[in-house]
Amino acid sequence: MSSISGIAPAAPTTLDLKLRHRAAIRGTPLYVAARCAAGLLLALLPFVALIGDNYALNILASVYLMAGLASAWNIIGGFGGQLSLAHGVFFAAGAYAAAQLHLKFGLSPWLVAPLAAVGVGGLAMLISWPTFRLRGPFFAIATMALNEVAAELANYCDRFTGGARGIMIPFKPGFGHMIFAERWKYCALMFGFLVVTVAVATAVRHSRLGYQLLAVREDEDCAAAAGVDVLAVKLRGMGISAALTAIGGALFAMFIRFLDPPTLLSLPDVGVKFALLSLIGGIGTVSGPVLGAFLIVPAENFIRAGLGGLPGAHLVVLGLLLMLAALFFKRGVAGAATSLWQRMRTRR
Repeated sequence: MSSISGIAPAAPTTLDLKLRHRAAIRGTPLYVAARCAAGLLLALLPFVALIGDNYALNILASVYLMAGLASAWNIIGGFGGQLSLAHGVFFAAGAYAAAQLHLKFGLSPWLVAPLAAVGVGGLAMLISWPTFRLRGPFFAIATMALNEVAAELANYCDRFTGGARGIMIPFKPGFGHMIFAERWKYCALMFGFLVVTVAVATAVRHSRLGYQLLAVREDEDCAAAAGVDVLAVKLRGMGISAALTAIGGALFAMFIRFLDPPTLLSLPDVGVKFALLSLIGGIGTVSGPVLGAFLIVPAENFIRAGLGGLPGAHLVVLGLLLMLAALFFKRGVAGAATSLWQRMRTRR
């Protein structure tokens, strides 16, 4: 059949057909799930290799936890393009809720964590409703101010947070208390959290909400013109992201067993770090936050140990790493690896 101009369209080549076939396969849920499972199995290998080394397992548990938290942040920060610095507030809310309900009412953290997720997710949507009226750096500044306000409130509301003294959770090992004597059990727990967050992030990325978040990230006005309810999409993304972050906070509380405002609401060590891990690993990708955690968290621990006599030296080194990543890895490690793989396949 001829085209309007009278010239018959060119028949697709074998290469075109192969590319279309590959693209169709990559979009299937089975392929997406298989890639996700393969990546998680790779992340599990260090756990198997380090069994018996408590120091290394302690660091690895932190890696898994931070990878899960960065993946949660990436849902709204990466997919939605909203650079939130308030996730430390949701993290702290989950941690304080788990600690207080466990200490005062004897509730198991296994029960508190999902309850905290629902409550903090709803609170995050309520708080974000006015702040999402802002865009770009103004939104980031507003969320940073929210974190600072929460830090001051945590210092003064000592009845709930313990104030500057903090809260100590007694060491009572037991599955119901989510407190373990063996480090490998904490490592397994944090890996389970990572599996949940990566699974949710993958499901969101390939859902209608995920495509709407991507559209909002690229151009809010165009997305609105296409019929996307921009505010509702942002709020749903923030609610899911904050709920997962609250669960991570509850796990952190039982892992550390001592909570105070500087530990939970420090911008460099908590709020900014979620974004940092995603940026270095590859913001807006499912694998990026996990790669960022595996690169940065162990490096931070070793730098802090090596430069222990210089307060804040590890933050200077991390800042330099972020600058280098911004200069030479604009799409993060995951983006650079994908580009390299595509070049190698093209040469073949």
